[in-house]
Amino acid sequence: MASGFFALLDDIALLMDDVAMMSKVATKKTAGILGDDLAVNAEKAVGFKASRELPVLWAITKGSFLNKLFIVPAALLLSAFAAWLIEPILLAGGAFLAYEGVEKIIHHLPLGRNNGEGKRVEAKGQQVEANGEREKVRSAILVDFILSIEIVIIALGTVTEAELAVQALTVSVVAVLATVGVYGLVALIVRMDDAGLALMDLKNGAAVAVGHLMVRGLPVLIKVIGAVGTAALILVSGGIFVHHLEPVHEVLHAWPGWLAEVAAGLAVGLIVFGAVSLTKKTLQKN
Repeated sequence: MASGFFALLDDIALLMDDVAMMSKVATKKTAGILGDDLAVNAEKAVGFKASRELPVLWAITKGSFLNKLFIVPAALLLSAFAAWLIEPILLAGGAFLAYEGVEKIIHHLPLGRNNGEGKRVEAKGQQVEANGEREKVRSAILVDFILSIEIVIIALGTVTEAELAVQALTVSVVAVLATVGVYGLVALIVRMDDAGLALMDLKNGAAVAVGHLMVRGLPVLIKVIGAVGTAALILVSGGIFVHHLEPVHEVLHAWPGWLAEVAAGLAVGLIVFGAVSLTKKTLQKN
């Protein structure tokens, strides 16, 4: 009886060793997309009133956990029984990310700001502001859903030869680390000004200087995050098309990797944006 118990513990220890090793490999392979995930979600989480920053971020974080709670078992089932569905899902997600990126670019152009198609978060009234907040949270959770699919698929691709238990635990570890790591860093970013004010209250010369730098640097950082987040949407979506659509790969394989991804992401984003705009105008006329 005792020997059986210790044998079970030994098996569990070996399983955990395999999961730790596979998780390390999977995390390295997803590092690039995690960086893009951070940039995109940081951009989504800023721009709210100070009193709403953490509640909004917590709402997005809960949505991210729910996303992964659905995606991880779904990915394992698809990998086992319908692997052919994975690529179409990735491509559909890539089209959405490309659309989001192009929409942001057009919204910041003079024509895009004046055509009434942009976000309506700045509309008057407290109720409209609340609706804008909910809209932005939904958008952030949807983008997180697409990026989470890619993270989980990449992580799963590193452990396809392992036992099902190792696959499930490894992908789950990567998914949890992605959410905790990304949104933990985003929380630090959005509260950087509060940390700066706290340092300024210390009345220490060096602390006050650093505090001033943090407070003044936050608006600049937010603008940089917005630009990097938009670029990440284009690059991630373009990477999906370049690596998962053979005709696109054939046309762009001789290009530098980043340029091919930008070209593919912008091209698909413009096509989807045009189709969505045309559909909206047609529905408005009817």
